[in-house]
Amino acid sequence: MKKLPFVLCAILAACLVSCGETTQRSQSSQSTENSDTLVEFQEFTLDNGLKVVFHIDRSDPVVAVALTAHVGSSREKPGRTGFAHLFEHLLFLESENLGKGGLDAMSARIGGSGANGSTSRDRTNYFQTVPKDALEKMIWAEADKIGFFINTVTEPVLAKEKQVVKNEKRQSYDNQPYGHNFYVITKALYPDDHPYSWEVIGSLEDLDAATLDDVKQFYRDWYTPNNVTLVIAGDFDPEQARGWIKKYFDEIPRGPDVEPLPKQSVALGESKLLFHEDNFAQLPQLTMVWPTVPQFHADYYALNVLHDLLAVGKRAPLNEVLIDEEKVAPGVSMYGYNSELSGETILQIRAYDGTNLNDVKGALDQGFARFEADGIDEKDLNRVKTEQEVSFYNGIQSVLGKAFNLAQYEIFTGDPGFINQDIENIQAVTADDVMRVYRAYIKDRPFIATSFVPKGSSELILDGSIRAEVVEEEIVQGAEETFDASIAAEYERTPSSFDRSEEPPYGEKPVVKVPDIREAGLDNGLSVYGIEDSELPLVRFELSFDGGHYLDDPTMPGVAYMLSIMMDKGTAQRDTAELEEAIAALGASIGIGAGDERFQISGQTLARNFEQTLSLVEEILLEPRWDEEEFALAKQRVTAELQAASANPNAIASNKFGEIMFGEGHILATSVRGDMDSLATMTIDDLKAYYERYISPSAANFRIVGAVSQERALEALASLNSRWSGAEIDYPEYSVPNEPDASVVYFYDMPGATQSVFTFGYPALKRTDDDYYPALVMNYRLGGGGFASRLTQELRESKGYTYGIGSGFSGSERYGAFSISSNIRSNVTFEAAALVKDILENYGATFTEEDLDVTKSFLLKSKARAFETLGAKLGVLQNIADYDLPYDYVRRQDEIVEAMTVERIQELADSYITPDAMNYIIVGDAATQAESLTELGFGAPVMLETDE
Repeated sequence: MKKLPFVLCAILAACLVSCGETTQRSQSSQSTENSDTLVEFQEFTLDNGLKVVFHIDRSDPVVAVALTAHVGSSREKPGRTGFAHLFEHLLFLESENLGKGGLDAMSARIGGSGANGSTSRDRTNYFQTVPKDALEKMIWAEADKIGFFINTVTEPVLAKEKQVVKNEKRQSYDNQPYGHNFYVITKALYPDDHPYSWEVIGSLEDLDAATLDDVKQFYRDWYTPNNVTLVIAGDFDPEQARGWIKKYFDEIPRGPDVEPLPKQSVALGESKLLFHEDNFAQLPQLTMVWPTVPQFHADYYALNVLHDLLAVGKRAPLNEVLIDEEKVAPGVSMYGYNSELSGETILQIRAYDGTNLNDVKGALDQGFARFEADGIDEKDLNRVKTEQEVSFYNGIQSVLGKAFNLAQYEIFTGDPGFINQDIENIQAVTADDVMRVYRAYIKDRPFIATSFVPKGSSELILDGSIRAEVVEEEIVQGAEETFDASIAAEYERTPSSFDRSEEPPYGEKPVVKVPDIREAGLDNGLSVYGIEDSELPLVRFELSFDGGHYLDDPTMPGVAYMLSIMMDKGTAQRDTAELEEAIAALGASIGIGAGDERFQISGQTLARNFEQTLSLVEEILLEPRWDEEEFALAKQRVTAELQAASANPNAIASNKFGEIMFGEGHILATSVRGDMDSLATMTIDDLKAYYERYISPSAANFRIVGAVSQERALEALASLNSRWSGAEIDYPEYSVPNEPDASVVYFYDMPGATQSVFTFGYPALKRTDDDYYPALVMNYRLGGGGFASRLTQELRESKGYTYGIGSGFSGSERYGAFSISSNIRSNVTFEAAALVKDILENYGATFTEEDLDVTKSFLLKSKARAFETLGAKLGVLQNIADYDLPYDYVRRQDEIVEAMTVERIQELADSYITPDAMNYIIVGDAATQAESLTELGFGAPVMLETDE
């Protein structure tokens, strides 16, 4: 991904990429409209081959624009891998007519949200949602990507973006536990001549070898109108948009014809077993992969049902054996990764500490045998299909979700209307289909198995495994290429029939529809907040308690977190499996979680099943089961989570930041999960005591959004009102953390780390402080505005030090913090830290009127999306309920933005950006990086004690 962690590419690909026999619908410049579909659409094709799909949704004054090129890593050549993903990055940069900053700079000005891209094996997409008045600007910008871009790519720009991609790979693969697992699997599963035999991100060696000519040729081959689909979804005039598309895209010439790649499913002659001793892993992990079918193949749907039947839910046979009976692992994951040409079924188990993976494999075999013997219960089949249907509908809640799906269906099936067939195929799966695909692809079939174990624990691997070949990058101080990405490209402009350098004007100003907020109080003290929204037949809700981890005893941290796990494990009336089945039968989901200062029961359901779902919430809340066996399993699970976190550089940095900021004796200096000592002595009576003392309506509020009226919601809550009561809570008093008098550098040693994790910050504003929102406004250009921020522009775009960096204020009613986080290339740890310090020191003094204009433009215009989804509306209620904000706080925030001046920004920066009174926590390779940090001027780094 351009901005999100790259590992999500695999998830997006698995969820969105589609395939199958393509039907030709090349009605040049003609329109088709289909009203008999879940998502109505219009489509047409320009003479140059550009496919365009429109979907009208006038519920919010926003438009999603998704441009997808039918090119992914499968179109690359051996020795030149990673090009498709590299272009995902490059195309957000300068183009001939957008100029420096490219689409990222324009997004900030127009109030765009979610500007990003992703690359899969078979496609690369670019997307964002903008206020409706910016649609012509977006069409102009997207056309520049296809017809007026490549001349701006220079050797320095290419060198810089190579470094960014390398940092992305280190962050997501090389510097993470189990990060090399799918590299090993891919190499073993696919022959060298298969288009899927390398990872989407490519290799560092290939990136280094890429020349400017290579890059330009890749662009000319694949970024052509006849290999691209443009989808526009939202509130717009389709005839007007059609005119804009013809204006900006029509004269871009068609490229070479693109021949479709044939389906290339693979067959293994025998199983392959490989192992790797992982520098970061603390727990042994077994992954098994079977080759299957492309997405949208006839067997694809039954395979998805099979995965859930085997591994989702208490009564799933793999869970029964591995978790409950043999107790070798806290969980099992089974899913499909199905792409255009081929597909895989992936089964993954991260076992408990010291568990031999042969025992895990033996338990798996038992689970498969049980599945074969018991067969498939029709009730379980219907439950899984219902859950998959709800997931399908969730994917088309937002206009961007609809745009994504329409693009994928168009590219990989030739018909956006395949959305209808897709849901019908889910509904049509039978038990016979599921058993057939199990026998065809899984039972007794060859597989790839990888054993990833902690360093020095090869005795835990599967018998017969051979050592995998894993390339471990060596980070050498001063070895990276230097470049100056600010050097302007010199080129002859691409001719056009009109002046494209003039940015189109805004359209009619969007009118944001502010929802009505309802509030009521129940007799038992519970406050109820609601927003009615009937656009979809869905409801989302949260029952939120003030407290969470904050109410834990400092000598027994982790009780609230453990309670959140246990309250999900059945009720007095139902065991865990029966509760899961009751929830799933309604097409609902209910989750329970504990954070630093909140304990929450949240859920989603179909509107017609709201009362039944809320009845289950009431049962969970008032009739906990307190199952000792489940408690023992939960303790094992949390133990594994703590062990895994102890080797994760980002988790370590976050934990150390909390320890240093809050100090010894403060509950928030400890992890919400607790620690090994508290876990060892914790009993179920500790959970009961917390429950009886703190799960009280006096400390709670209920918020609900969706297709349910306030009257109906209150009626459904009547039983809870009469049955549930509780006393006022006496909250503990802790001292407010003091800002450090002077900056200190703290270093946690992870030998051989290829990146250094930065977490810099200090105690700051509470959420309820008057300056809290003004400080957020001030921070936008510093580090809160993504690619519009100075930290990103300097450390990523100018220097190539990192994949991403950001800063922000976070606060509650009790505490607040300012923090900066990033993963930095190891051999520039000092240089990056010094650059951050310099930016902080000079931010206020160098803040300009232009900075203020960009800040105001984004913060005011992006409000068009403030209420688009149920999740966005729920967020509004959260702020009102938790922080006692007025109903119109969004409007009042706009007033703050409109009144902001450069002088006020400078005052805020002087008050709240304090680089000389800050904690600098760094997790990295001390042998090569720690000593140089003395040059920051804060003394020698304080070496933190490493966790054993």
